[in-house]
Amino acid sequence: MAASGNALLGLEDVTLCYATSEQIVTATWRVSFDVAQGDRFILLGPSGCGKSSLLKAVGGYMTPTEGHITLKGQPVTRPGPDRMMVFQEFDQLLPWKTVKQNIMFPMVMSGKYSKAEAADRADFYIDKVHLSRARNSFPHTLSGGMKQRAAIARGMATEPDILLMDEPFAALDSLTRGQMQDELLALWEETKFTLMFVTHSITEALKIGSRILLLSAHPGRVRAELNDLDGLRDNPLRSKAMEADIYHLLFGQAAPAEVE
Repeated sequence: MAASGNALLGLEDVTLCYATSEQIVTATWRVSFDVAQGDRFILLGPSGCGKSSLLKAVGGYMTPTEGHITLKGQPVTRPGPDRMMVFQEFDQLLPWKTVKQNIMFPMVMSGKYSKAEAADRADFYIDKVHLSRARNSFPHTLSGGMKQRAAIARGMATEPDILLMDEPFAALDSLTRGQMQDELLALWEETKFTLMFVTHSITEALKIGSRILLLSAHPGRVRAELNDLDGLRDNPLRSKAMEADIYHLLFGQAAPAEVE
């Protein structure tokens, strides 16, 4: 799907390549899509299809070999506070700073907020992600889920135009993962922030996303786009049928009994 002129984020014919010690690898091939304000936009596909590469390119950490990326109509050429990233790894926090200090850090460094304003905003988002008792704790004392909550709070506190999340719950146990998905949706209901979320889990994509872009196997190409998905969470039978349809689109065969 080509990017529309009034999109918050637009990608048009984006090809991404990177070099290894042996060869040049094409991660994606002429990928186009757009993300509107308030979307919960999911990049879904098998391992190696370029999902994370696309997220890094939107974040300004990779430069397209072909095509272009725009945010609010302006070219994306480097990282910026208008695009905050949350990664899968738990060690995203500065170990010598407390939870509150970690959340304050990018706000103060950006120059957008005074130290007092950053402290107030940090407290607000710490409460939102249920870390009030851990605001003065250091990262090594936190569980994996608590570290991810802190990373999400840090990402949201700067009020970025879009929050970028790269399989942020993949390393969590299934119970904690489900809780974090619920908490992310609850945060979205309160603030309607714009989210771009990478996952290889069909179940997670359908739970979190309002729109899903399906990417083919390496190199990643747009296979299909699914829109208006909010009603699925209230219709388990339709959701299960959609899981099977997505699996067939991605892999060209019937889904197993339990689709992940």
